[in-house]
Amino acid sequence: MTWTIAPEPFDSPVAAALWRAYYTEVSDRWYLLHEGRRTEPEELEREIAAHTGSELAPPGGRLLVARYEGTPAGSAGVRLLDPATAELKRVFVREEMRGRGGAPRLVTAAEEAARELGAKAMILDTRHDLVEARGLYTRLGYEETEPHNDDQYAEHWFRKGLN
Repeated sequence: MTWTIAPEPFDSPVAAALWRAYYTEVSDRWYLLHEGRRTEPEELEREIAAHTGSELAPPGGRLLVARYEGTPAGSAGVRLLDPATAELKRVFVREEMRGRGGAPRLVTAAEEAARELGAKAMILDTRHDLVEARGLYTRLGYEETEPHNDDQYAEHWFRKGLN
């Protein structure tokens, strides 16, 4: 059983399917927690259209897709914020593929992509309810920091040097 991770165009059908799965899950989790409902279809479509992932395209970004035994199973994106700082985005593994080591592999591959872009540090933000993500980042050496953005959904901010 093998994982492969490779760059993928942000607008490919594979990337679009993974983005839809990612966004549906994180959006549903937020709405269920705060409003007791799932994401409305029109809300989902509006947000997907508004956040295409184009910031993850070369030359200043990368979208990576993980495949488990050839099947698209997850993604992670990197974008340069400045010449020395990259931001980790859209880390996701399909629910049925979790527990097989894909998430740490994706983050490690994203760190390598950030280094290739010239970054010396990686930052990210996440929500309080995404406890699995916060645990993953901590295990991989990320340290919680002060806020580095004002994203309305960000509740935890992390940083890791990429020496």
